[in-house]
Amino acid sequence: MSAQLAMQPEEFRTMFRALQKELATVIVGQQDVVETLLVVCFAGGHILLEGVPGLGKTLLAKSVAKALGVEFRRIQCTPDLMPADILGTQLVVDRAGHKAFEFAKGPVFTNILLADEINRATPKTQSALLEAMEERQVSIAGSTHQLDEPFFVIATQNPIEQTGTYALPEAQLDRFLFRVLVDYPSEEELSRILQRTTVAEVPSARQVLPADQAKTWILHARQLVREVLVAHPIEDYIVKLITATRPNLSEQREGPDNGRGSAATRWVRYGASPRGAQAILMGAKVLALVRGRVNVSFEDVDAVAIHALNHRLVLSFEAEAERRNAWDIARELIEPIHAS
Repeated sequence: MSAQLAMQPEEFRTMFRALQKELATVIVGQQDVVETLLVVCFAGGHILLEGVPGLGKTLLAKSVAKALGVEFRRIQCTPDLMPADILGTQLVVDRAGHKAFEFAKGPVFTNILLADEINRATPKTQSALLEAMEERQVSIAGSTHQLDEPFFVIATQNPIEQTGTYALPEAQLDRFLFRVLVDYPSEEELSRILQRTTVAEVPSARQVLPADQAKTWILHARQLVREVLVAHPIEDYIVKLITATRPNLSEQREGPDNGRGSAATRWVRYGASPRGAQAILMGAKVLALVRGRVNVSFEDVDAVAIHALNHRLVLSFEAEAERRNAWDIARELIEPIHAS
């Protein structure tokens, strides 16, 4: 670790666990989703939460912002939402009798941005987030405006509703470090949800990070994550996982499968990009720290691989015809790599 780093691994691990504990007072169950969301936050990426309405995705985003103690803004995506409603716009203002243009910042200028039901926004509006998510800046009328740091996008979408929605293009999906499926609660969890949310005082998350130091703490934590060590076998393993999703390379390695081609050739048109490898490694680095190590293990990689790959696969017509989902196909593609 760098001698100039202001944070130690044990401090990070303790605070990470404290955040999980605080969020558990508000969010019933969904421990894996909560952990994964925090992993993405400290890896410096963005996350797409996918699940049917009413599973607490919006509540989770708000609670994370409260627990971290940083600024939070929400965009309710609708078909009539315009790019200026997200990024901001140039206004004509009168300054001492002189008219001039002044930039009015949109809700994207925050620390945690919730893009609720992002697939309800039109492609033009969705694309407004591309530059912000990748380069942490916004270009308006020939001027570039830097976003606040840390900057973290939490987007949600409903996978079952089709009317009035616009599928996210591959370029947009690739900007998300992970896509996570938010599933239904169990019977026991549903009972706890009823007990917790139908009383006079509904619990709310409290700030966990040090007051007035939250932003600095997060930035130091992200730098610490980048200092985590990675052995060459781990890097080679991640490369094999990525290439297993690419039809041409998979075919060369595995050969034909009873005349039908390899699994990747059958189910996938385009495999994961290099961002997929970066996403796996950054997520694994965070998990290594959480699990008390300063080096990445194979188990850390396995824990995040599906989240990093499922939305980076462009499925074939055969996969769509047989109603195969990206999560199952990603597991099928990388399972032989695990076994080896």
